[in-house]
Amino acid sequence: MAATQARVEAALARQLPAADSIPARLNDAMRYAALGGGKRVRPLLAFAAGELSGAPAAHLEVVASAVELIHAYSLVHDDLPCMDDDVLRRGRPTCHVEFDEPTALLVGDSLQTLAFELLASQPLGDPARQLEMLALLAHASGSRGMAGGQAIDLAAVGKPLTQPELELMHALKTGALIRAAVLLGALAGSPLSADERNNLDRFAKRAGLLFQVVDDILDCTASTATLGKTAGKDEAAAKPTYVSLLGLDAARAYADELRADALAALAIFGDRAARLTQLADFICHRQF
Repeated sequence: MAATQARVEAALARQLPAADSIPARLNDAMRYAALGGGKRVRPLLAFAAGELSGAPAAHLEVVASAVELIHAYSLVHDDLPCMDDDVLRRGRPTCHVEFDEPTALLVGDSLQTLAFELLASQPLGDPARQLEMLALLAHASGSRGMAGGQAIDLAAVGKPLTQPELELMHALKTGALIRAAVLLGALAGSPLSADERNNLDRFAKRAGLLFQVVDDILDCTASTATLGKTAGKDEAAAKPTYVSLLGLDAARAYADELRADALAALAIFGDRAARLTQLADFICHRQF
């Protein structure tokens, strides 16, 4: 994990505009938002999935960077006062606090467009598959993916949701980009069989939901210092979560169920999926 995180950090540092280039304040803020923090779960998943298809490391750097730039943009926008209104992210002031709201808005816009520029401009093998990768990331980022999930989340504040409704919201808001990271990593190499791809897709969907269930658990059990962001915000904002719907013990049991289902989907790959198996365990048992 540490080696992959360092590799992605170095790739992002190269791909982001220099802090002292014009417009310097915007470029500095982009680097502030994208570098120097985070677990890099999505890049880790992309690299691990790439092992299944024999993807070259250089291709995976591009894919992982593109997904992480989309994730970083979403965090910057989610933290804005008009959204979740948070002042702490990854243990330091959020982008709009460190800079200002207009700059943070432009940072999100710029990180998003840079992600697609990278994915479109770098040679990644078969052009048809590269177009498929672009379409997959776009779908995961827009109204039928992450942005749509955020819209549902905002509309759900203070309202009770059923478990299927909650799962749909998080399949879009959190799960879509995690699924994209896994599938993009695999697409960066040789084609998988139909059965392999279907099972990998099942793993990715279960892993995305697992990430959110554990996130909800940590929001009410971990401290702000541990999380690097404000703890207890979901409850304070009357947001529906798996803990508020199921209770803490049942949410933990559901996380274990999702982990088991995710690992079962990887059985078709045997030892080739060792890295993905380890990441599923990390997502389930992480403490931050």
